[in-house]
Amino acid sequence: MWIDVHTHLEMLEENTEQVLAEAREAKVHNLITIGCHPNDFEKVCGIAEKNYPVIAATLGVHPHEAKFYTPEVETIIKSKATAPFLIGIGEIGLDFFYNHSDPQIQKDVFHKQMSLAHSLNLPVEIHSRDAEDDTIAELKQWKGKLNGMMHCFSGTAKLAQAALDVGFYISLSGVITFKNAENLREIVKTIPLDRLLVETDAPFLAPIPMRGKKNKPAFVGHTAHKIAEIKQIGLEELSQQLRTNTKKLFPKWDI
Repeated sequence: MWIDVHTHLEMLEENTEQVLAEAREAKVHNLITIGCHPNDFEKVCGIAEKNYPVIAATLGVHPHEAKFYTPEVETIIKSKATAPFLIGIGEIGLDFFYNHSDPQIQKDVFHKQMSLAHSLNLPVEIHSRDAEDDTIAELKQWKGKLNGMMHCFSGTAKLAQAALDVGFYISLSGVITFKNAENLREIVKTIPLDRLLVETDAPFLAPIPMRGKKNKPAFVGHTAHKIAEIKQIGLEELSQQLRTNTKKLFPKWDI
């Protein structure tokens, strides 16, 4: 039994019922769908509310969309935070690769959303690309105050250790199956088993052997199998540990 801790169901072409049927067939029993843009919040929440507790949700403003973060958007997130299906804040963070929003605006909005998560006692799902030093600087401010995970981790050993040092989890995607990801697989060997999570980031980054297809939650098992291979453990042990880790990070989620 697998849990996909980061997927974008509102972006998938299939309807939710079909996605869930395929997921169940692939032994994926729970999903977290992620809100990244204020325009998507209602759809994300509607999917989760209808299908909770199989599907839970997080809401946040992605670094690409940081310029759209306003007090009104923050109020919307706060208003949803009391719902049982809303279990975290994300996807938030920094992305200096594309810079769709100004880097300083990204840093300001990242800090505001970390503060929001702290005030709501909710964990965070963090995106970091080409922004490791600034990500680490923000993380260090919240050690012992806030829990969370590095989503779709593909960074350096330095970033992984910084996240672990503040008590965060590392979520692995299909990237670890890619042929050119040997350095990342070496980092995975060093991450404690009790700090790992697994995700698809669907519809992006389909794992081998599904490369070239649009990713979907049903594919998360391929990434899990690669984790088991890297960590040299059985699938049942890995499944149980990932479920334990997920429940610790998201205690509000009744699974």
